[in-house]
Amino acid sequence: MPDLLQIGGITGDMRARLAERFTIHQMGDDYPADAITHIVTNGHDGVPAAVLEACQNAKVAASYGVGYDAIDTNACVARGMLVTHTPDVLNQEVATTAIMLMLTSFRNFLSDEAHARSGAWERDGNAPLSRSADGRRVGILGLGRIGQAIADKLKAFDADIHYHTRSPKDVPYTYHADLVDMARAVEVIICITPGGAATRHLINREVMEALGPDGTLINVSRGSVVDEAALVTALQDGKLGYAALDVFEQEPKIPDALKSMSNVVLLPHVGSGTHETRAAMGNLVVDNLLSHLDTGRVVTPVPECAHLNPS
Repeated sequence: MPDLLQIGGITGDMRARLAERFTIHQMGDDYPADAITHIVTNGHDGVPAAVLEACQNAKVAASYGVGYDAIDTNACVARGMLVTHTPDVLNQEVATTAIMLMLTSFRNFLSDEAHARSGAWERDGNAPLSRSADGRRVGILGLGRIGQAIADKLKAFDADIHYHTRSPKDVPYTYHADLVDMARAVEVIICITPGGAATRHLINREVMEALGPDGTLINVSRGSVVDEAALVTALQDGKLGYAALDVFEQEPKIPDALKSMSNVVLLPHVGSGTHETRAAMGNLVVDNLLSHLDTGRVVTPVPECAHLNPS
């Protein structure tokens, strides 16, 4: 059977399906680099440069996740190697997480739950009032498939939707060519743009201050999109009102300053973290690898590699 290199963890179902067709080697153990033809990885670990260099006969790297900025796609394309990811199957789940973060932040869910659980309600009386999440001006940074799913879910809250992308789309929302201009126009920014060098620190001090002392920043994309040090400063100085974050620059490390703030909601990168969605993602990863084994084609190549996928 062909040799497959596993980077990071995979589910039991993924392993069972892959083991029927591949000899699986775990990175960290001794593995026959020259024999590796397929790689399975994830959006966090990617494919280290040393592994890519060693596995010269690898034809496919299949990533468990929609983001793939941890894989050097330019290097893969240069050698004719396909990279796949798991789009679409997690759109709704990540969109739900974005809405959950927005509601949690606006309605003081964490502090109110603690107020009830701790006995403070009986002891000290009613909890402070929260903010309504209805009828808000919401800016979406990155109106791709997940961004559109977020916009669809926001309709239930009568949101006035704005967006920033490289070029306008045929959608009934307000387009902003300039991100700072959008920040000034809205009360909430939801980040759902891809990671990588092109979007690093796209949310910077200027954007945060334009969003303002009553503004809310939500990030369900990549931690690198937000300048985390500037975020801490903006929140501490009152230049930005609130933040609700599922991703961070140095995961799993979260700055202690963010942990200590009552106006910040923190999640451990669980945007797609349900049994159902992760199973669908795992199935798509395996489908990509098996499809290549059987036909030479993959199901969901990343855009940079699409031209390498046989027609």
